[in-house]
Amino acid sequence: MLLELHRDLAVRRVELGNEGAPLLIVDAFVADPDRLLRKASRSRFVPIGRMYPGIRARAPVNYEKLLEELIAPNLQEWFGLPAGQLTFPLCHYSLLTRPPDSLGFLQRIPHIDSVGASGLATVHYLFRGDWGGTAFYRHRETGYEYIDEARLDGYSRCLRRQEAGPDAPAAGYIDGDTALFEQIARVDGVFNRLVIYRRNSLHSGSVDSHRVPPPDPVAGRLSINSFIDVGN
Repeated sequence: MLLELHRDLAVRRVELGNEGAPLLIVDAFVADPDRLLRKASRSRFVPIGRMYPGIRARAPVNYEKLLEELIAPNLQEWFGLPAGQLTFPLCHYSLLTRPPDSLGFLQRIPHIDSVGASGLATVHYLFRGDWGGTAFYRHRETGYEYIDEARLDGYSRCLRRQEAGPDAPAAGYIDGDTALFEQIARVDGVFNRLVIYRRNSLHSGSVDSHRVPPPDPVAGRLSINSFIDVGN
């Protein structure tokens, strides 16, 4: 499957909230995104992992090479990371499908994917409908916008207390400010836009709980989600 960077690719770098974690927004990422869409329509989607509220299918192997071509030369400039080998513990098509009333507590609040500052995540939006994007948050009680190893135990204890408290979120996806979290940034889900961020930033998909997307790669909330580890 031939994949190339778009000749009109455009990159913006912003800093999130008070703690300044980097966020990259890449428009016009892939030269022929509909090729990825056609591939997805022929793929078999299944549940993968406990936390993702939907179904997934393996992305094309050379998609990882395209991410590497974009990100590897810019690790220092974009994320303050030294040059290193990129590995991909996750690189999957994703379709969000779970009804809002079936979500557990940790699926109703922002999350992190890992605690290390060198772990990156990407979301590549491959839908044309109005299915939302990705948002980033600050935990109101602690002020944390990211969770590293030093913060993890205290933050986890706080969440366990809040889960049983009066401000625990009702059933549904988070989509803006709540009693527990403040939204500090939001990226709209634009077709063929890629976002790149540290996996320890508090984030969540922006999803309207009154409009759950269908489990259809063409009509639903299709994205490619990747985790990237940077090694020596």
